[in-house]
Amino acid sequence: MKRTTLLTVMAAMLLAFMANGQSTVYYTTEISPESLVKIYKALGVEPTGRVAVKISTGEAGNNHYLKPTLIRNLVEEVNGTIVECCTAYGGSRQDVSKHWQTIHEHGFDSIFAVDIMDEFGQMRIPVKDRSHIKYDIVGDHLANYDWMINLAHFKGHAMGGYGGVLKNASIGVASTAGKAYIHSAGYTDDASDAWNHIEDQDGFLESMAAAAQAVHNYMGGHVIYINVMNNMSVDCDCDGTPEKPMLKDMGIMASLDPVALDWACVQMVMNHKAKAGDDNAPLIERINSRHGTHTIDWAEHIGLGTKNYVIVKL
Repeated sequence: MKRTTLLTVMAAMLLAFMANGQSTVYYTTEISPESLVKIYKALGVEPTGRVAVKISTGEAGNNHYLKPTLIRNLVEEVNGTIVECCTAYGGSRQDVSKHWQTIHEHGFDSIFAVDIMDEFGQMRIPVKDRSHIKYDIVGDHLANYDWMINLAHFKGHAMGGYGGVLKNASIGVASTAGKAYIHSAGYTDDASDAWNHIEDQDGFLESMAAAAQAVHNYMGGHVIYINVMNNMSVDCDCDGTPEKPMLKDMGIMASLDPVALDWACVQMVMNHKAKAGDDNAPLIERINSRHGTHTIDWAEHIGLGTKNYVIVKL
C-alpha cells in the first residue's frame, strides 16, 4: 500500500462517515448472507486491490463464531482473504499447525483463501498513543493487503468485557507477542510471562484502543467495520467452553467509525428490555465488571472516532 497518500485518504474517509459531528451507523435486524452484503454496500465504499477479511475462526469447541456460510457472500463480493493471527494463551490456535487444523475443522479453508498473518513472522507498526505500548506487533502479512473488512462477532469477553471491532482490530491483528504486549499494557511481549502482569485493567483496555488505531492508520483508513450481534454469550469465541447466550440475536451494524459502531452495539445491549428467554443482564454484568466501555472511551479520546452517532436502519 502507498503510505504517501495517508492524510488525503483519511481526510476523505472522515468526510464520508461524519456529518455534523456524528458518525453514521447502519443497522439491519436481519442476519443473513444477503444482509451482510446489503449493509456493506450501504457504506458506499468499494475496496480495491487485496482485501483482508479479519474474523475470528473460533477456538476448538466453540460454536458461536461467525460461520463460513454466513459470511461467504460478503467475502466473495470483495474477493477477500480470511485473515487471522495466533493466540497467546495456548489452546487450539497458538500453535500454527493446530490453528490450521481448527480453521479446517470450522470449514473456512474449504471455501476461502485463508492467511494466518503471523505464521512466518511479525512486524512492528507505529502507535499514535504511546501511553502504554510504544508500538503494535502484528502479523507481517498485514503488509500484503490494501483494505481490511473488520468483520467482528459482537459478544462478551472474559478480560475486555465485550468483544467487537476494536478488539478485532487490536488483539485480533496482533501476533502472539503482540497480544502479550497489549494484555500486559506494554510490560512484556513474552506470552509465557504476560499473564503474570495483567493487573492494570484500564491500561490493557487503553492499549487495545491504541493498537486498534495503529492498525487503522497503518491501513491508511482503508477499513470497513461490521459487528454481527448473534450468539452473544458473555464469553468470547476464543473460549473453548463458552457460556450459553442468554440474549437473543439483534442484527448487524456497520460503520466506517469503529468507536461509533462498538458504542452503538453496547448501547443496544444496555437499553434492551429483557424478557423471559431474552436476558441482557449477564452480558451487561460482564461488560461493567471489566470496565469494558473504557476501551471505547479511550479510543474516542485518542481520536479514532466518536461516540456521537446516528443510526440508519435498512
